[in-house]
Amino acid sequence: MSALAPAQLPSNFDGNETQSNVSSVTQNPTTTQPSTAVKSNKTSVHVTALDGIVNVNSLFTMAIFIGFSLTVPAAGSAGHPAKCNASIDTVRKLIVFEVVSFSFFLFSSLIAQSIKLLINLLNSLDASDPHKADINSSVLKYGLLGSAIGSIMGCMFLMLSIVNFIQVKLGVFSCGDEPVYAVVTLVVFVGSALLVYITTSIYAAFFM
Repeated sequence: MSALAPAQLPSNFDGNETQSNVSSVTQNPTTTQPSTAVKSNKTSVHVTALDGIVNVNSLFTMAIFIGFSLTVPAAGSAGHPAKCNASIDTVRKLIVFEVVSFSFFLFSSLIAQSIKLLINLLNSLDASDPHKADINSSVLKYGLLGSAIGSIMGCMFLMLSIVNFIQVKLGVFSCGDEPVYAVVTLVVFVGSALLVYITTSIYAAFFM
């Protein structure tokens, strides 16, 4: 008869253990909510970054147009002898570099504005979360990288145009130390900033 008796349950088994298991299962879906919040915040950060690129490109574009108005040699030689005047080829290179620089800045700004418009349109599709955009990560990554490359190339050609601008205003490099000091300062500081910008752009595009 003892073999037919039902197995005794442990003394500590009760409804509380079952409720704890159910509560642990119901709490698991909440652990996935932070990932949605992170994805939500990423798009707003990208829009802010794109705004920064466009604003910087706009400032450099203004500098280019100011340079256009000062490219006439007779309009501003800084008291150097006539033999130190820059040749007409230097002025022509200055104008060419400014046009190329403007083209790269415009290229960068248009890409940034296009990605920003795409993100804003996708955000408007989800009324419950206006800061979430289900955008292809490759499009976003290579779009940001292309915009950064446009800004980098624009800065490089703008720096070359300023080198020729210095020769137009201060004289050729063989006629004094002032043009050389100005060019060295320009290349060192702008080159260092471009190196930091390139490194940051590559890291942000491929390692984040």
